Amino acid sequence: MRITVHLDTFDRVNPCAYAILWLDQDTHKWSREGHVGLDLPEWGSLAVDGSNTLICAPHGTRSLCVLEGLNVEGRDGPFEGETGTAQWCGYDSVPDVPGHWHVQCVDAETTQAEHGVFADEDSE
Repeated sequence: MRITVHLDTFDRVNPCAYAILWLDQDTHKWSREGHVGLDLPEWGSLAVDGSNTLICAPHGTRSLCVLEGLNVEGRDGPFEGETGTAQWCGYDSVPDVPGHWHVQCVDAETTQAEHGVFADEDSE
């Protein structure tokens, strides 16, 4: 399952800050589809902590953002239109910055991407 999530309203970081992330439930990875004002790598890993999803850096467990209440492993969700609070923790010099997440799309189909963005994938 692939989930498209829109993150925004991180006003203390940048008044126009937003990111659109594609979360892959099967591989526990995410990729950045678009962003402004948030320092995000092109991709990273996902972790689940209770009912929260942690957006982590590519190599390691450092959380860049916590999507509170979004459990990508939940039986009943996530669902399109679902919203919640996000805590941006991507900057060492700035305390956690509150924002919001919004599920734009849930794709239950399992399709193989034409071009992978994850550096640890095998090349064909």
